[in-house]
Amino acid sequence: MLDSLKQAGKNIGRELNRTWESLSEGWRELLSRSGNALTNFSRVSDGDSASDIEMEKFPHWSLLAGELEETESEVVARIEIPGVEKEDCRIRIEGNTLFVTGEKRSRRETADSRYHVMERAYGTFERSIALPRNVDADKAEAAYRNGVLIVRMPKLLAEMGKTINIT
Repeated sequence: MLDSLKQAGKNIGRELNRTWESLSEGWRELLSRSGNALTNFSRVSDGDSASDIEMEKFPHWSLLAGELEETESEVVARIEIPGVEKEDCRIRIEGNTLFVTGEKRSRRETADSRYHVMERAYGTFERSIALPRNVDADKAEAAYRNGVLIVRMPKLLAEMGKTINIT
């Protein structure tokens, strides 16, 4: 009996160790890959103090995951912002930085419901992404489909370089 308890203890210890390693690996990847995507959501008061108190229970931080792709002629940013209406989103380019600001609004189906899980953040946000090249902000275009904002920014021609012949 004692041997079977020792064996069970070893098995439990191995499983706990494996679980801890997996959790640690997940956190390391989250921090290394998504550190810049962690975005603060500020609360917007609607004047209803009961609603404001309830909103304080929601998270203040969320991930707005993105990717930045560079082709020969343009830089393309794709940012996941599900639950945000395109009318509530603004884009600006300053120098070599793309800024996406907006507001994600909370909508309840009924006033007398109760939340059991609160993982989504609501409020105003700003996400910034450093661009690898100078882009032509005047010719940038944006589209929003299925919760993904796509911003296409043509590179400035001066950035593409020029070959100079030696005479």
